[in-house]
Amino acid sequence: MNPFIGKLSGMSSLTDQVIATDMQMAAKSAIKQYALAITETATPEIRSTLTQHLEDCINFHKQISDYMVNKGYYFPLDTSKQVQVDTDMADQALKLQPTGDQ
Repeated sequence: MNPFIGKLSGMSSLTDQVIATDMQMAAKSAIKQYALAITETATPEIRSTLTQHLEDCINFHKQISDYMVNKGYYFPLDTSKQVQVDTDMADQALKLQPTGDQ
């Protein structure tokens, strides 16, 4: 998002949070899929390749999670704070939806 437009709309930091959350969710999904694929492989070479990809995804997930914790977007050890962050994000998303009056 253009920084100027982001500041005008009050969404510049929210955009970073949304992008980081999407990346974290994609990493979680990839981890699950690689783990499943590893159990279905027939050759050690494929298993080794998939295992390396799984380790890469786990490392990326750690990096993005650490970034989110440092920015105050993610509270894995404080459920009540995380619920509040998720609720606030949902409220913001609802405010962005166009109304039927247009």
